[in-house]
Amino acid sequence: MIEFHFGIGDLATTSFAYSPLQETVFSLRCLHDPARYPHHRPWLRRIRPRLAALDHETLTALSAPWLWVPDFLTPRPSRARPAVADELATLRRTPPDVVAADFRATYRTKDALPPVIARGLTDPPALLTRVVDALEEYWHTCLADDWWPRVQAVLEADLAHRGRVLAEHGTAAMLSGLDDRLTWDDGRLRLSTQHFTVPAPWTDIVGIAGRGMVLLPTLFARGAQPTIDPSRPPVLAYPARGRALLSEQPPPVTDDALVRLLGRPRARLLLLLAEPASTTELAHRLGVTPGAVSQHLTVLYDAGLLTRTRTGRIVHYARTALGDDLCR
Repeated sequence: MIEFHFGIGDLATTSFAYSPLQETVFSLRCLHDPARYPHHRPWLRRIRPRLAALDHETLTALSAPWLWVPDFLTPRPSRARPAVADELATLRRTPPDVVAADFRATYRTKDALPPVIARGLTDPPALLTRVVDALEEYWHTCLADDWWPRVQAVLEADLAHRGRVLAEHGTAAMLSGLDDRLTWDDGRLRLSTQHFTVPAPWTDIVGIAGRGMVLLPTLFARGAQPTIDPSRPPVLAYPARGRALLSEQPPPVTDDALVRLLGRPRARLLLLLAEPASTTELAHRLGVTPGAVSQHLTVLYDAGLLTRTRTGRIVHYARTALGDDLCR
C-alpha cells in the first residue's frame, strides 16, 4: 500500500496534465509485450517496417521486460499540455548522475542492464544524448503524424470527463474514480500495490507537502502507478478512459431509416459520438479529411443532435439526448 497525505492546501495545487513524451516512452512497452496492449496492434503493424531504420537497440532498452521505465524519461510536465519539443529539451538537461541512478533503479541489478545501457553508463552524458536522439527520431517517424492526434483526442476527452466528475460529485469521487486501485479517505489517497506486475520498490507514506500532485492519464497503464522515487514531486499516472477507440473501426450503418434521414456519412458520425470526440479524431477513425467531417458536424449540431465543448484549441462533440434517441 502506498499512501499519499494531502494537507489543507494540497488539493488546491493538485492538477491534471498529459505528456506526449510520457506516451512516447510508455509506447515502447508495446515492443516488449504487444499482447498486453491489443488496442495498439493496428499502429504496431504500421510502424514495424520503420523501426528497422531507428536506433532499435536503445529504444527497446528504455523499457525493462517487467515494463518499468527510468523516471528521468518521464519528467513532471511543466504545464497541462506541453509540446513534445519542450519536453525533449527538458530531458536533454537531465543531470548525468540522475540518468545513471534511474537506469540502475529500473533494472535493479547490474547483470540485468542491457548491453547498450551497461556500456553507456561509463559515459552518462553521451548515453543521455543517444537516448534523447533515439526518442526524437522515433516520435517523428512513428508517432507524430497518425498516432498522436488520436491519442491526444482520447486524453483530452479523459480530462473533460474528470472535470465533469469533479464539478458534479466532488474531489473524493474524482480521485477514487481514477482507478480501482485508488481509495480516498480523510485526506489520504491510498494506492493498492496488490496487483503490481513486479513488487513495488517502496511502500510508504508520501506527503504532498505543498509540492502539488500531477495526475497524468495514459494509454499504457493497466492501473494507477506513481513514480518509482517517492522523494521526487508526486506524479500519478492512471489509465485513460476510451483506450479501445484506438483500434475501433467505423461502425456499419444498418438502420436504413437513419441513413435515409441523415445520409450515410452523418449517420456514421452520429453513431461514433456515443463518447465525446474531436474533429481530428473522427477524421482519423473514418479515414477522411477533417474538413469533410467538420461540415457534417456543423449540420448535426445545428439540428440539435450534438453538443460541443471547447478545451483550449480543441472542440469535442457528443450526442444530445435527441441524438441518442435517433441512434436507438
